[in-house]
Amino acid sequence: MNSATQTMSSQYLFVFAQAHDEFRIPELLSVAELYGFNITFPTHTRNVDSSRPFLVLELASAEHAKLLARRCILVKSVYEYYGSGRTYDELHEQTRARQPQWIQYVDDTSFKFFVSAYNHTIPQSRQREIVESFSYMRMMGKIDMKNPEVTFACFEEYHDPRGTTSRAKHERDGTFRKVWFGRLVEEGSARMLIKEFDVKKRVYYGNTTMEAEMSLLMANQTLASPGKLIYDPFVGTGSMTYTTAHFGALIFGSDIDGRQMRGKVKPPGIIRAAAQYGVADRIVDLFTFDVTRNPWRCGSLFDAIITDPPYGVRAGAKRLGKKDRPLRPPKETMPREHDLERVDNQPYIPPTKPYELSALASDLVLLARHMLKARGRLVFFLPTVTDEYEDLDTQTLLCEGMEIVANSLQDFGSWGRRLITIQKNTTMQYPPPSFHHLERAVSAHVPAHRDFREKYFQGFKGTD
Repeated sequence: MNSATQTMSSQYLFVFAQAHDEFRIPELLSVAELYGFNITFPTHTRNVDSSRPFLVLELASAEHAKLLARRCILVKSVYEYYGSGRTYDELHEQTRARQPQWIQYVDDTSFKFFVSAYNHTIPQSRQREIVESFSYMRMMGKIDMKNPEVTFACFEEYHDPRGTTSRAKHERDGTFRKVWFGRLVEEGSARMLIKEFDVKKRVYYGNTTMEAEMSLLMANQTLASPGKLIYDPFVGTGSMTYTTAHFGALIFGSDIDGRQMRGKVKPPGIIRAAAQYGVADRIVDLFTFDVTRNPWRCGSLFDAIITDPPYGVRAGAKRLGKKDRPLRPPKETMPREHDLERVDNQPYIPPTKPYELSALASDLVLLARHMLKARGRLVFFLPTVTDEYEDLDTQTLLCEGMEIVANSLQDFGSWGRRLITIQKNTTMQYPPPSFHHLERAVSAHVPAHRDFREKYFQGFKGTD
């Protein structure tokens, strides 16, 4: 078949990986924005059931479907949509009605049929029956199971079997929720990057290193692409550095603890890992400083800020300054001689104090408003207590000129972490934040991420 042939239909069936369902729609929308095209949802709203692994979307062309399949980490495959139904009779009725879309493959196109199910395994005997039920298509070409010109796929979607009393292996067979049918347009190739960036294979990582799949999802939320400047203010061991650089972006990173970036040998650990992925030349520079006393001399510099702020479970956030301690009566003893002067050859290590998570998150949004270009994005993880979380928790983070475009939960049970994407929606220039927490109105609302570290180690008990 001529690859330039345009399909008559603008509907495409997306099949997703069985993971991170809340991240699926934000990723699709972000990649579509990156490439400059629109997605139309079935109900003309974004309130779709993202927990289901099949979704029909309307796109202007098959090329757009291919771009999504090649860049979206959670897309397994994309099909030209021919029909669906609660029964095979409904499915076949729709497929017959769309004959103009598939009749071009009837005469001399090699093909194969692929039959599968979600939450179920279809017996081999019934798989043959399913294929034979499409005999009305009258495919005359050669059957080629290894390298066909077209692949037709039929998917049965079953409810989750957990919690049911079913015992027999094929007891539920045929009692599907819905059945879907279409022609393969593109296999999802981006998922291969999860293995490529597998932390276990990395030459440098630490105990706070972000897993590969999440790093890639975060990179897509930043709209990373060649020529863009992206900054990680809590870079640590560089988890998000490698994935954003893989997509072509130029990276700046900073951390209050330079040992995290450097490691124990030379060259620095982040640079060694970046070289492993062939992106060392995209690491513009790495800095050691407290982000609340940063050396940036101008705003509107970066296309995106991406980070996983430390929240105290494995490592706590720090900022320069002395810890608040109760006042004690002064000692009457004279200072010791070595307290009066410091030996010249000893390095000065400035004191640090804890950086409470809710204060950090608020400061991060203010910093992003100052440092981002118009329509630039701040992408970061926010841990939260499941039973206490409210939408107001994230809304109170916002300030003038910033809006939330995505909020996806990775659920760990009693707590979870939310991938928040905030976009700068103005071209106005804003001054750098003072980090003194006097720049926003004081809110009576206490967010679920306030004092998260203490709640975590208390087992989320006694947090009222």
